Amino acid sequence: LEYCIIEVNARLSRSSALASKATGYPLAFVAAKLSLGIELNDLQNAVTKVTQACFEPSLDYVVTKIPRWDLNKFSGVSTNIGSAMTSVGEVMSIGRTWEESMQKAMRMVDPAIAGFQPLPKSNLSNEDIDTVLVKPTDQRIFAIAQGIYEGTYSVEDIHGLSKIDHWFLERLQNIADGAATLKANSLSTLSVVDLRKAKQLGFSDAQIAQHLTDDVNEDDVRAKRKSMDIIPSVKQIDTLAAEYPAQTNYLYCTYHGMEDDVEKGTGGGTLVLGNGAYRIGSSVEFDWCAVSAVRTLRNLGHRAIMVNYNPETVSTDYDECDQLYFEELSRERVTDIYEQENGAGVIVSVGGQIPQNLAVELGASGIKVMGTPPEMIDNAEDRDQFSAMLDRIGVRQPAWNALSDMKSALAFAEEVGYPVLVRPSFVLSGAAMNVAHTPEALEAFLNLAGDVSGDKPVVMSKFIDGAREIEMDGVADGGKVVAAAV
Repeated sequence: LEYCIIEVNARLSRSSALASKATGYPLAFVAAKLSLGIELNDLQNAVTKVTQACFEPSLDYVVTKIPRWDLNKFSGVSTNIGSAMTSVGEVMSIGRTWEESMQKAMRMVDPAIAGFQPLPKSNLSNEDIDTVLVKPTDQRIFAIAQGIYEGTYSVEDIHGLSKIDHWFLERLQNIADGAATLKANSLSTLSVVDLRKAKQLGFSDAQIAQHLTDDVNEDDVRAKRKSMDIIPSVKQIDTLAAEYPAQTNYLYCTYHGMEDDVEKGTGGGTLVLGNGAYRIGSSVEFDWCAVSAVRTLRNLGHRAIMVNYNPETVSTDYDECDQLYFEELSRERVTDIYEQENGAGVIVSVGGQIPQNLAVELGASGIKVMGTPPEMIDNAEDRDQFSAMLDRIGVRQPAWNALSDMKSALAFAEEVGYPVLVRPSFVLSGAAMNVAHTPEALEAFLNLAGDVSGDKPVVMSKFIDGAREIEMDGVADGGKVVAAAV
């Protein structure tokens, strides 16, 4: 046989990093050793410590990768997806079935997404859905969800237009069928069989609460499933599919399990929450912070537990921490891991906006948030509270008003004069922040900001032309700033 090299990438790529993280097989390490003339059977499997590198990885789980697009940060940009890479990051989810893995991955891409279901304000016509199925965009999966959930499109219809394989579409239909079962029940009538099946299909507690007929929330669903002993099992990625006994610290959670692969934590471990998918405004700088926090904890003799789902990062290398959970950064899953590990605390301040947004909810759940208290984080992130605090202490700021309804927002803009600045709370890198010069633009921007901000306040303020912005970062200890940079 003759072999020809058609491409050489002398660099780290997202594809090789994904393959390594998905299998637990250290591709770069093994490739480097091979280039030095060392044979596979002379290399120890760095994950298992009991087999050689010549063992092909065996997987008893499903990995799903979904790209992260930030196309909504740009006006007028095409949302069509083709052969050119337009994503800015990606997520990797792990489950025992594709349904479970897929729903986890969709939530990982954007915490505002509940899972595989239509977007809340989706009103696509059948013609719109046909167009997206034939010519894909970053919103295609939600068009498929609307078609399946509303019953207007069969698996065969979607396959005919999109050419997506029947196998995947049938799995998506399974998820929609699970949602239909939930919609036919209240929390009190939901059986242990149906609730367990919903969790095995990848439904989150919050997502289940949305579908049930009665007015319940995530906490109610969590209490119900725990009373039924429906809790996730912790499984390990050992590259062996449990064919040989091995103990690893590379873990994920699933509802398809009878027991944990690892013993429950004895306490004292600190959870460090990573930054999730790279996006505009949140990239490797936060991963450096998270890894630095983990290394510092270990150097001080503390047990460090990393939670993240980005395959491109150093923080998701299993040898950087004592335990690595390749899992969602959500209140539900972080609480599950905290209880499993009997954690001593959670660090949310080194992973960017996603873990920061969990601080208040985690604190309210009784979890110890280390560093800045959750109520202080809320005071700083909530633009209504922060602006009111500036007024109380006499710090000058442009005229502002918290959005209550469209009529009062338009009246405020008329009072202070255009242009006005629209700012949602708990966002990074200017997401949904816009300057409105007309009432029509203001209405559009307020709707967008409301979608991004959720139940958090949206603040409007007078936009000052020609102003200069000065930013200062500081570290305070006991109310005293000990380090600062302008």
